[in-house]
Amino acid sequence: MKILIVGAGGQVGTELLSCFPDDDVIAARRADADLTDPGALQRLVRSVRPELIVNAAAMTAVDLCESQPELAMAANALAVGVLAELAAEQGAHLTTISTDYVFDGTKHGPYVESDPVNPLSIYGRSKLEGERLAGSDSTIVRTSWVCSRTAPNMLLTVLRLLEGATTLRFVDDQFGCPTFAGDLAAMVARLSVDRVTGPVHVTNQGSVSWFEFVRHIARETGHDPSRVKAIKTSDLDPPRPAPRPMNSVLASEVLQHLGITPMRHYREPLQELLASMR
Repeated sequence: MKILIVGAGGQVGTELLSCFPDDDVIAARRADADLTDPGALQRLVRSVRPELIVNAAAMTAVDLCESQPELAMAANALAVGVLAELAAEQGAHLTTISTDYVFDGTKHGPYVESDPVNPLSIYGRSKLEGERLAGSDSTIVRTSWVCSRTAPNMLLTVLRLLEGATTLRFVDDQFGCPTFAGDLAAMVARLSVDRVTGPVHVTNQGSVSWFEFVRHIARETGHDPSRVKAIKTSDLDPPRPAPRPMNSVLASEVLQHLGITPMRHYREPLQELLASMR
């Protein structure tokens, strides 16, 4: 099968390159596929003529999206619509990656695919519009708190900060599921090949606050976890431009219905990744 991976230089895209060992994989990085240029996307897809398009590209700078809403909408929504039209033109299947930010975080308990969406931020609204424009025949993978050795991501930021001597302050009232790009990419590949349609929640198991997650990283890397202090979101100074969902824990009724085993607990890939970086 001929597969086009858009966003092949990012966290998930990098891992996706090794998920289709028996297929013809074409890697489109930022220089090859400008999400804000429909003509460039058209030329790319029509030259490749793929049978599967996996869109792992996005504008993920959540706070920057608040100040540049038109750019966010172009990259995270309109580009997905263009890819959906091109997939239909080529007879290809489209998979696109979405986010926990489509929810408002007020639910008690994990969000499943059938829960109502209500994004709080420009980023969340642009990704939700991307889901809509992807259409009902596409695979939409919602995930959260993605970590890998490919920058930028919070794990790498924390590791850098831990090498200093300052106190680290992280919120203890925002909860989510850390998800590791290698595990995520493998599931994205499986769902794409099987052409599972509609939203699917894909995260590693285990939910924590940012405070708990950073303290765990400190312990795993031999640093003093007491250097990590808890703070409330309301006490952040300066406050973040984009509101975050306080609860972005995802669970999947779709994977359960399909009989697909959920991904392993986040602590396992975290340990593996940290060991590989020593």
